[in-house]
Amino acid sequence: MPALKENKKYTIEDIMALPENEHAELIDGQIYYQAAPSRKHQDISGELYATIHDYIKRNGGQCKVYHAPFAVLLNDDDSVYIEPDISVICDRNKLSDRGCEGAPDWIIEIVSPGSRRMDYMIKLFKYRTAGVREYWIVDYAKDMVMVYNFEQNEMETYTMADKVPVGIYDNLVIDFAEMDI
Repeated sequence: MPALKENKKYTIEDIMALPENEHAELIDGQIYYQAAPSRKHQDISGELYATIHDYIKRNGGQCKVYHAPFAVLLNDDDSVYIEPDISVICDRNKLSDRGCEGAPDWIIEIVSPGSRRMDYMIKLFKYRTAGVREYWIVDYAKDMVMVYNFEQNEMETYTMADKVPVGIYDNLVIDFAEMDI
């Protein structure tokens, strides 16, 4: 009897074969389709990207910052393909024409109604075990920013009105109250 489609293990090749207007991620061989982000989601993403990009450029940093859609091939196999909202990669050897091959240093996910379980549970586990140094979950519906510093094994919670220090940089603080969102 043929395997049920739901039991099929998909690969990065399957993701790459999707039509251009379909956005999906691949985690442990399962495809998760993504809805288009809201305007507020895009406002937050744009503000974060601009702040981080400007900081890196001003300080002559070697890290690169990317915003979705940007492919992160998290594992050495072909079972995980994600597009974090914001990815910061400091080891340029991980960058290829396909995206980032390995764990970024810092990932930010902005929660959408359909991504809550994925961002808070599945991706949290995947990012921690893959070697991501810092992971932020920005949940504007809950007025909350959760910061996971995996190197220090710490987690802090902030509001969308707080100044949030960045763990991978000594002197970068993201002031959410100053954002035009």
